[in-house]
Amino acid sequence: MSGPEGSDRAPVDQAAVDQAAVDRTPIPDADVCIVGAGPAGGIVGERLAASGHGVAILDAGPRFDPSDRLKRQERAIRPAYDRPDVWDVGGARDAHENAGDRFYPLNHARVKGIGGSTLHWQGMVMRLHEDDFNSGTVRGVGPDWPIDYADLRPYYAEAERELGVAGASDNPYAPPREEPHPMPAFEPSYSDSLFAEACESLGIDMHSVPNARNSEPYEGRSPCVGYGTCQPVCPSGAKYDATVHVDRAEEHGATVIDRASVQRLEHDDEDRVTAAVYATPDGEEHRQEADAFVVAAGGVETPRLLLLSASDRYPDGLANASGHVGEFFMDHLFAGAGGTLEEPTRQNHVGFYTSGCDQFYDEADESQAPFKLEFFNYAGPSPVEMALSGDDWGDPLLEQLRDGYGNHVAMGGLVEQRPRSDSRVTLADDRTDDHGNPVPQIEWTVDDRALETIERANEIQVEILEELGADVGWVAGPDATGPAYHHMGTTRMSDDPEDGVVDPDCRTHDLANCWIASSSVFPTGGAMNPTLTIAALALRVADDVDARLSGS
Repeated sequence: MSGPEGSDRAPVDQAAVDQAAVDRTPIPDADVCIVGAGPAGGIVGERLAASGHGVAILDAGPRFDPSDRLKRQERAIRPAYDRPDVWDVGGARDAHENAGDRFYPLNHARVKGIGGSTLHWQGMVMRLHEDDFNSGTVRGVGPDWPIDYADLRPYYAEAERELGVAGASDNPYAPPREEPHPMPAFEPSYSDSLFAEACESLGIDMHSVPNARNSEPYEGRSPCVGYGTCQPVCPSGAKYDATVHVDRAEEHGATVIDRASVQRLEHDDEDRVTAAVYATPDGEEHRQEADAFVVAAGGVETPRLLLLSASDRYPDGLANASGHVGEFFMDHLFAGAGGTLEEPTRQNHVGFYTSGCDQFYDEADESQAPFKLEFFNYAGPSPVEMALSGDDWGDPLLEQLRDGYGNHVAMGGLVEQRPRSDSRVTLADDRTDDHGNPVPQIEWTVDDRALETIERANEIQVEILEELGADVGWVAGPDATGPAYHHMGTTRMSDDPEDGVVDPDCRTHDLANCWIASSSVFPTGGAMNPTLTIAALALRVADDVDARLSGS
């Protein structure tokens, strides 16, 4: 059994599942090389391959067998395993260091492999609000994005179609839309109906939450069948994951190379990337050359790769003339509260939440961060968790289940973190990975504005729970907050090359043929889950790369 960060043992059965016959050599005459096969890399790769470009996609992790997902689900619910074990996270490959005041549990919620973080994500997909793009001007906090909501709005709609989003236009606080969601929203849960009565009494609005999971058959994938283990594994494939786009990219002719750990990017004297140097399980190094490069390795591994690619011309790291690569690391902070009712709440029948509240989001200013509220459908232990973690069997277990299951209620919430230069990803001084490269070091700094906003969110949550008649048993406030594992800001977007790493098209300021498709380009984080924005930006990156390769 590994600890919460995974042990230093090798990932499960890596040698057994590796196939020596797999060809991991570079492809000739590639137009585009993409580093990372998560949602951004998959979408960019599919779009460019469909446009007729020769595409190579490199990923450090394996290609997981879809038929193993039921086994991974079993691993997820057994107490003998920790969450990193579900997707084979751990060992020297995934080692990292922490520095600073707060420990950041990086390996708790990341996946290296084809599909990336969407293999284990919960699947919530909201658009950022209009003011999130102009936070400096409107709220007095952080820089403005060099693009605004109107620039991304058509790409948001396209991203919802690409991922397959179930939602409804019932949120009066959401930014303007141009068309309905591709699928109808999931019905509110039973516990949502209990919350609704309390919220109505308090004048607090509830609305549906858009989900990247199928409420009906969509694009050849089944509707949700209610396994309830969406996070960290969906056995049915009803929840979107990036293998959808990676598979489509291959159908259009792209080449996907798994277990191809990119060691560095090489460049010429004309400030153009020439090759991605990657290592394969056989111990060989290869150079994938291309005309254009898209780095889509997430908010931690993207800056790490740029820093590892330091050269005489770029001694502080590739694309880092500004000195900002790795800086402004942000995450969303958790605020929550929960308790019990003296009546059934039917918790844990649904593995995701179906209702939320954005009512207080746009009250944000210099002293209060934007935040959203979530009405959980998975408070308290499930019957399976109780049965597997207890010592009782037979009638004593049945009695325990009758007395201890089904009367829990809880709320959550996400709060924006202010971008700060002292919150950052750097290279560790004295720890290396399985290839001898310095591992990422996380220095996570949280600002007072975020902590005070958590207190505000807690006040509302406790007020709702008490109106509901719940016995409030816990509150996750500023002292107990943790990250949502949304890595943002480490290669941020800017008009001025001195202020960031990429331009408004997500092309690096320093290198003419290198783009970054990732939440790492976010100048500010808002308080909305980032994946829909990642997908929208990836579509926009694909358009820009396509236009430049085509000479248009």
